[in-house]
Amino acid sequence: MLLTKASEYALLSIALIAKSDDPQDTETLAGKLNIPKSFLAKILQALARSDILISYKGAKGGFSLAKLPVEITILEIIKAVESKSANVFECSDSQTDCPGGEAKASCCSIWPYLNKLQVKVDDFLTSITLEDLLDS
Repeated sequence: MLLTKASEYALLSIALIAKSDDPQDTETLAGKLNIPKSFLAKILQALARSDILISYKGAKGGFSLAKLPVEITILEIIKAVESKSANVFECSDSQTDCPGGEAKASCCSIWPYLNKLQVKVDDFLTSITLEDLLDS
């Protein structure tokens, strides 16, 4: 699975935000999680642009959830920070759009199986919500 540090940091930081009654600022979150502040700021802004977080400016600014934890799926968080799905393989969603070209696509015998796996991974990540993470 092609999850990056951005996905990991997004999941860790959003869990802390969800557990707080007040908006959490980037510096505090970065310190608690031992994450570079500038990198975390980009991640949190991506989550805010995707309407997962609300960004508050000013001295008492920070981030809070834009939705209830039960309404936020893990796949949604990953897509927001990665700008793509949590791909299990570097391939196209459609065999006809194979990045290796039409000749490669016509003889590819693994794509149908990897695509089935991708569907299952997406379904699984959609079935897990932020609330599930908070309850564990």
